[in-house]
Amino acid sequence: RNRLEGKVLETVGVFEAPKQHGKYETGQLFLHSVFGYRGIVLFPWQARLYDRDVASPVTEKSENAAGHGSKEVKGKTHTYYQVLIDARDCPHISQRSQTEAVTFLANHDDSRALYAIPGLDYVSHEDILPYSSTDQVPIQHELFERFLMYDQTKVPPFVARDTLCAWQEKNHPWLELSDVHRETTENIRVTVIPFYMGMREAQNSHVYWWRYCIRLENLDSEVVQLRERHWRIFSLSGTLETVRGRGVVGREPVLSKEQPAFQYSSHVSLQASSGHMWGTFRFERPDGSHFDVRIPPFSLESNKDEKTPPSGLHW
Repeated sequence: RNRLEGKVLETVGVFEAPKQHGKYETGQLFLHSVFGYRGIVLFPWQARLYDRDVASPVTEKSENAAGHGSKEVKGKTHTYYQVLIDARDCPHISQRSQTEAVTFLANHDDSRALYAIPGLDYVSHEDILPYSSTDQVPIQHELFERFLMYDQTKVPPFVARDTLCAWQEKNHPWLELSDVHRETTENIRVTVIPFYMGMREAQNSHVYWWRYCIRLENLDSEVVQLRERHWRIFSLSGTLETVRGRGVVGREPVLSKEQPAFQYSSHVSLQASSGHMWGTFRFERPDGSHFDVRIPPFSLESNKDEKTPPSGLHW
């Protein structure tokens, strides 16, 4: 098809061996192993991964917020990265992954006002396929030259500017990825990453906001489609809310062997400084039958000591 349209393939770079140990440095170019976009590493995060697919040495049953016994899951340290997505690739992945994975509360009193920084993502270590390039500006993104500069004496040859270090330090509480939760049901793996966004005062009460990023992956060859979501949201104030609806973010994504994953972000607010969320996604098979996929329970915790509002787009 490319030949018919008169298009030609061009060299992006040269693949490097993925790191089995250690972490990638700021400035590392990569292809995303699932979504296929070009990106560059800004900085790493050390997260606690709670993987319910891995047998835990702790076998005792414990009561969780969902009100039923569940195996206690021990968190393991895992490396994730804050990355820039190449703007040229965003249109091609928009059906499978939101490219606004980082959102902030706006800097004024309207607690519903949110804004997004486009083309930022969080990427797991195993999702990175590293490559090198001789191009001095290999990634097209409005923040690339604000955050990084070319230095041919370095490996990789892109180093952090002071603006990147200052931005990371200033927005650390709202960017930091601390906990990752993962569970697989009938070969559909759900990964959840919650982020605390801050607190706002509204009508003489405090409203606490979180965003959560969710990735759905089909580990099987059978085509399935997400049809419904069913959330339970427990607040420390004592309320339990149930949310049902069609699809997610207005979509009912199909997960196939060719396009096995879908990623999106959403937001939740509570009138308490902490809570829990859990639930299920209902999927449909080609024969019309349905099955429910568990969303691993995750905590909503606030950074109560943080007083300064975020400053996402102020340079």
